[in-house]
Amino acid sequence: MPSPVSADRSAAQPPGHDPVEALIRQARRLKGEVDAVRRDARTDGPDPEERWQRALYDLAFHQLDDVDAHLAQLRDGPAPLPPAPEPAPAPAARAPRGSLLSRVGSAEWNLLTDEATWSTELYRILGRDPGLPALTLDELPSLVLEEDRPKLTAMVTGCLIDGRPIDGEFRVRRPDASVRTVHMMGEPVLGPDGGTASMWAVLRDVSALRRSQRAVRETRDSLRQQRHRERTEQRVAAELQEAVLAPWRGSLRPPHQGPATLDLAAHRLSPDGGDPIGGDWYDALELADGETLLSVGDLTGHGVAVASGMATLLGAVRGMAMAGTQPGRLLALLNQLLDSTVQPALGSAVCCRYRPATRTLVWGQAGHPAPLLYRDGTGRVLGAPQGVLLGATTSAVYEQAEATLVPGDLLLLHTEGLVPGQDRAAAADRLLALAPRIGAARTAQDCVRALVEEFGGAGREDDACVLVARVTA
Repeated sequence: MPSPVSADRSAAQPPGHDPVEALIRQARRLKGEVDAVRRDARTDGPDPEERWQRALYDLAFHQLDDVDAHLAQLRDGPAPLPPAPEPAPAPAARAPRGSLLSRVGSAEWNLLTDEATWSTELYRILGRDPGLPALTLDELPSLVLEEDRPKLTAMVTGCLIDGRPIDGEFRVRRPDASVRTVHMMGEPVLGPDGGTASMWAVLRDVSALRRSQRAVRETRDSLRQQRHRERTEQRVAAELQEAVLAPWRGSLRPPHQGPATLDLAAHRLSPDGGDPIGGDWYDALELADGETLLSVGDLTGHGVAVASGMATLLGAVRGMAMAGTQPGRLLALLNQLLDSTVQPALGSAVCCRYRPATRTLVWGQAGHPAPLLYRDGTGRVLGAPQGVLLGATTSAVYEQAEATLVPGDLLLLHTEGLVPGQDRAAAADRLLALAPRIGAARTAQDCVRALVEEFGGAGREDDACVLVARVTA
């Protein structure tokens, strides 16, 4: 196509060879670097953030690929029309990577003679046989999708009548039934009498670029929706947990025992960042017979469903304890409850009944760390009765154990993970090593504060609960 003269200026001349070559080298170097990072970031996982990052890498690569191709075409100049007809490309044919074919084409429409001139690349973009005549402006809409034809008509009319530059996109359907998105830029060309003599345009196949941009939008929207959903679930789970595990500040004592027999305090330790919300719980409840229920437990998993399951489990513990159910039988019934739920889960728990009249602790456990007893500046792990994880097997048997306490004794119940990064045995050793410090604590709340100072710092990946009961009389 000849270099046209636009309605208000001469066409810009291409820059010199050396500057274009330098730009090509820079574009290709940057494209290679982006491609290397893109390959390293490849993932087929379900994480929306990873898919969004991958889509952005693809978009950047496609844009740099287009820049590279455009600069190469600027360097090489327009390709001449073929001297003889050649067959149209097969439907499955694709230009090699980095080729200028099917990327940028040009056209000129002579309004005086109604003739059209297309570059070879434009024939390839539109999937037409180069041996056929180029379509006139009146015939061009036949290739365009019906819903995009008004857009093309408005652009051409504005260019020819009002002298406005063309800058817009439309979709074309090729003979092989594939759809391509074409970006068209052009201007009117004035004749000697000052009237519009012709229109020239550069048409660019931006299908891959638009697909990449669409992928970025979709993955970004998916990521935004997931984050919104996660924040909502986190808020609901936190509110549910706070409703069940009311914050205990100061020493707690059952209100109807007369003289205080137990000094109680508890605390939930949050993971770094405050989430996720797990299924850990603690509870202390004065029972109708004057005894006190002490329990801690953990339901596997995180989120709203687990927090709801924890609330259900804790409600069942309280109800059965108020009905007089002893710890071993109580745990067996909890196991049946978990085994019969629609969404099976695993849990662990320690359930204790303290009898103040005899200072006797009756307790059972279901796959949970045993309570620690501190007395006279030393500590020990109570011997655990038989008991497997809740929900692990049907008709499991849970035994009970008893321990006699004396004034000044301190009982420590905790969920798994109180000591970050340690297995159960190592965690017990760390806790027992704090016996002098725990023994020096004047109240149960002071003891909890010491535990939080020791184990509540950075590095916690999951939540944990601790319950302290100090025998006062």
